[in-house]
Amino acid sequence: MLNNISKGLLAGAAMVALSGVADAASTNLRIQTHYAPETVSGKLAARYVDNVQTMSNGEISIEMFYSSSVVKSVETFDAAATGILDCDMTGGGYQTGKNPAFQFVGDIMGGYSTPYQQLSWLYYGGGLDAAQKLYNKYDMQLVGWWVYGQESLASTKPIAGPADLKDWKFRSPPGMETKIFEKLGAKPIVMDFTEIFTALETGIIDGADASGIANNVGLGLYDIGKHTNFPGFHSMPSDHLACNKAVWDAMPEAHRRIMSVAMESLALQTALTFEKANAEAVAKLRADGVNIYEWSPADLQAFRDAAQATWPEFATTPEAEALVASHLEYLGQLGLVSK
Repeated sequence: MLNNISKGLLAGAAMVALSGVADAASTNLRIQTHYAPETVSGKLAARYVDNVQTMSNGEISIEMFYSSSVVKSVETFDAAATGILDCDMTGGGYQTGKNPAFQFVGDIMGGYSTPYQQLSWLYYGGGLDAAQKLYNKYDMQLVGWWVYGQESLASTKPIAGPADLKDWKFRSPPGMETKIFEKLGAKPIVMDFTEIFTALETGIIDGADASGIANNVGLGLYDIGKHTNFPGFHSMPSDHLACNKAVWDAMPEAHRRIMSVAMESLALQTALTFEKANAEAVAKLRADGVNIYEWSPADLQAFRDAAQATWPEFATTPEAEALVASHLEYLGQLGLVSK
């Protein structure tokens, strides 16, 4: 039997415990991604949400909007910065019209060869500090990257080498890519990620730069375009998680740490997942009769030359100049460009 003193102590402890639960900090976030939930990247984004919510014991809740269902992909960053959303899970490449420096956090093109090299610049090559200055200028906080590797093109016409790019009309994201492909004779058309399938289906475009080959399969692009390339070479975008800086700063440090570490986990999961998913996609496409082209070293160098010749054209702001210098220094350390 408990005496009155013991009962009082237990009751007091219970009240303290309940008070702690009631007073526990909560973070509620609205995040938009351009990926559809059925794509490989969409499923990885859902895993990120589950990890964050579980590790925070429910203190962080995330409402994820897939397929750019609130605003267009290119508008996601501003929607987060102005409070329509809380975070943007698309990529910096969509913001090159705001500042060309975003090209060099979104997709440097013709630089790194693997996701691991690109991620190592961010986390160990001074990239995060350099990029954070850019994001903070626009009232946003860069939380982290997830990089799925080199992209593959989808096309209704052969794309066996640079000669096939002559007058090739294709969907391109905004920014430096349009300039590079124009130098190679192509005709890039900037359109939203969500419009690609219809544009291919109706013949507005001959092909598309959409995503990695596994994601392209998920989008159904090879149901229409029976030509692609693998391994990819032209683009390796860094998808980001970037949050409204005021929202981020108001979060408890524990919540910020969970979000950041979960992004590092997502980056590794993404790189490893796509190693497998891309190989499986290639095998399936070959079996389905899709033509898969592997460009020769000489053809790949022609693209790199065009890409690297275009970098200075986009280094037109102090932020862009600083990022290009940072990339070149690190690429030199990795032996990917001559110092």
